[in-house]
Amino acid sequence: MSSMFGKPRAGGERPPQSPLAECNVAILGCRGAGKSALTVKFLTKRFISEYDPNLEDTYTSEELVDQQPVLLKVMDTADQDGPGNCERYLCWASAFLVVYSINDRKSFEGCQSYLEVLALHARGCQHRCPVLLLGNKLDMEQYRQVPAAEGMSLASRFGCLFYEVSACQDFAGVQHVFHEAVREVRRQAERSLPVRPLFITEERPCPPVAMPVALPTRHGLASCTFNTLSTVNYKEIPSVAQAKLVTVKSSRAQSKRKAPTLTLLKGFKIF
Repeated sequence: MSSMFGKPRAGGERPPQSPLAECNVAILGCRGAGKSALTVKFLTKRFISEYDPNLEDTYTSEELVDQQPVLLKVMDTADQDGPGNCERYLCWASAFLVVYSINDRKSFEGCQSYLEVLALHARGCQHRCPVLLLGNKLDMEQYRQVPAAEGMSLASRFGCLFYEVSACQDFAGVQHVFHEAVREVRRQAERSLPVRPLFITEERPCPPVAMPVALPTRHGLASCTFNTLSTVNYKEIPSVAQAKLVTVKSSRAQSKRKAPTLTLLKGFKIF
């Protein structure tokens, strides 16, 4: 099924020595929130309203995010009643999209359970996976049960980003959310990089060279040598010649009218 929604690759097969960077995104949420609709909209730009709620699959697509290619893998999860058997995506995903429907308060309340599970998982990990809270079905504004302010408040409490989109109408908004998840994964990877020490070198003159000098033999003793310091002479680098300003008069200099003058650098030709 992954190949059904996957986008065609451009330029043939990629050489094995330069694999694409990967980003795994898991989509979480209660039934009816529109997780599968968001996935299909992102991968095909189409909207399909009916899905098997028990179907769970992972799809792969090559994306270009900020002029950098990435192999984006999307897991469309199918939890029955809230988060259950979470290990399958907690240990797999690089980022999480937690989805609710703005016209269904129950789905919004279910999102809190997912956010709590993710927050608990983050405490036991060395690096934090980005989490995005997503209010879906913005096209159902007239039936809204969850104000945008509540979504923003919940996202702020758990330290995640917040968006509202419509899988039915807004492909650009849906694509932006998935690409923003990739950007957050990249930013988190940059923060996790070890700090490289900064070395500052100071230019110093070359130390003098030791020249062996033999001492004369006295009283039959073997001669020995001592090292004396000899200063090495270096040629002084000549300073850069400064450009001289030259005033050039035109061929009409002998006329009664005032001749125009040109100021240019010495050594340059006039064309």
